[in-house]
This record gives sequence, structure tokens and C-alpha cells, in this order.
Amino acid sequence: MEEDSPAAVDIVMKYATYEEFLDSQVTRLDLSYLEDEELARQLVELGYRGSGEVIKREEFYARKATAEQLLLSRRIQAPKLASANKEITEPLLRELADTEEANRTGKMTTIIFIRDRNSRQQEISGYIDYAHRLKSEDFEVFFAGKKKLLPKPSDLSYYNWENQICCSNNTPNFQLITNHLDGLLFKSKRDRKIIIVDPKAQSFGDNTTRKEIKSDKYIQVIVYRHSTRRKT
Repeated sequence: MEEDSPAAVDIVMKYATYEEFLDSQVTRLDLSYLEDEELARQLVELGYRGSGEVIKREEFYARKATAEQLLLSRRIQAPKLASANKEITEPLLRELADTEEANRTGKMTTIIFIRDRNSRQQEISGYIDYAHRLKSEDFEVFFAGKKKLLPKPSDLSYYNWENQICCSNNTPNFQLITNHLDGLLFKSKRDRKIIIVDPKAQSFGDNTTRKEIKSDKYIQVIVYRHSTRRKT
């Protein structure tokens, strides 16, 4: 069995010391016959008694060291969440907080459609690649309520209804498709699946769900969650 396998980690991490591990393998029947706790431990270590896997002292502590290093490595590699330790009540921000880790790790990509007014009170709308914005911006200001999340000309799409400025861009996660009978489409660069944003569509694409979010902060918000098969 490999030292960093899940099974090995599970076994050794249950016990603080090798003696505790040996004691876990000693049955009441063993103690009633032997009447010596230390002898019972020795027989387990030698493989003569016990109800589980035989692990030598050196192997036990080697596995424990490997397991602790693996856990430490996972904690270090875990992405820092901008939403952590924040009291979030606004519906869109709650949705984004719930999916922040999945978008940072690549298990999911999310497209956010927002329709609202900018600081000049001009009506704007657009589609945002959430995972891309997470990597390119500090989202703590959004989760803390210091700044409002709005589409920008650099997002997947952007439209200013007053001056009719229209922008569209591909991002690291999505390719924009405009010349299609189903209207605006997005193609995932991870699994090459198509995301359909037409609200009248019977399906929004493989592994994609659509969720309309009601919020007093925005005119309209729709979130498309796309589960990806490839992890980063």
C-alpha cells in the first residue's frame, strides 16, 4: 500500500501514538486470556494477534509524517477565498460565495448575466466570466459590500443601452459564439460544451444549470453554473 494513499492516511491519522494504534487492535478476549496489556501489544505488533492491518512502528510513524505533510500541503494549496469570514446577505453575493471555491479550483465555471445601472445611471447589461474575474480582480471589495459587481467592456459581453456601446470578448474559460440560430452561445474551453443562455431554451447545455436571482440591488441577475470535468 502506498504511503500517501487515502487508506494509509485514514489508518494512521486516527491515533496519536503507535501504542494507541496497537491498543485499538487488542480485543477484550485477548486481554482476558493474556492478562498483560504490554504483551498483548507485542503480539499485535508481531502479527500474532489483532483485528486489523499489521503495521510496524517505523512504518506507522513514516505514514503519519507523510499524512501530516499531505494535509499541510493541501491547506497551503487551498485557494484563499475572498468571501471567507464575511456575513453575506445579498442574494447574488451569497450565490457567488457558495461557488467561489469551485470556480477558483476549476471544478465549475460560472457565467453571470447582470442588467443594472452604472454610476451615471445608464442602463447596462452583460455576461461575466466569474472564474476569470476572480483571478483578475480583488473580490473582497465586492463581498464586503464596498463595490458593486457590474459588467465591463472587457467581460464576455457588454452593452450600454443609452449610448449603444457593445463589446464582446473571449476569456480563458469561454469562447463567444454569435452567428448561431439559437442566438448568443458560449463554448467552454475546458470541456468544449456549449452553454445556451436563451431563456426559452429547453436545455441550457450539458452540465449547465440556469438560476434567476432576485435582488433589490439589481434590475436582473441570472447565473449559469457549468460543471467541468477537468480540474486545475
